[in-house]
Amino acid sequence: MGLTVCPAAVVAAPLELVWENLVQWERWSEWADVQAERSEPEGSATIGQTITFTGKAFGRSFPFIFKVEAVNPESYQLGLYAFSPLGLQMKPHVACYPIDATTCRVHYG
Repeated sequence: MGLTVCPAAVVAAPLELVWENLVQWERWSEWADVQAERSEPEGSATIGQTITFTGKAFGRSFPFIFKVEAVNPESYQLGLYAFSPLGLQMKPHVACYPIDATTCRVHYG
């Protein structure tokens, strides 16, 4: 039997606002320690899109790449394929769930 750990957070913001911050890559620098360098094609999250970010670790800047594999705005879910420095690869899935009109839960895993 395997163990899967999915980080989650309760966010004090409406679900729609959180979703817009997730699918607009240039907004990631407002809440994550990354800078969106470019996206091909440009614009909000679309299937097949490739986004290059720069992030800091160990006192250095490193590039990493996300490729969008799924976007479901009706259920507020985003599927990504992430390529990190040192050859690390992940398939994170981001999902947002409403708690009430002003709060939601975000799962990453």
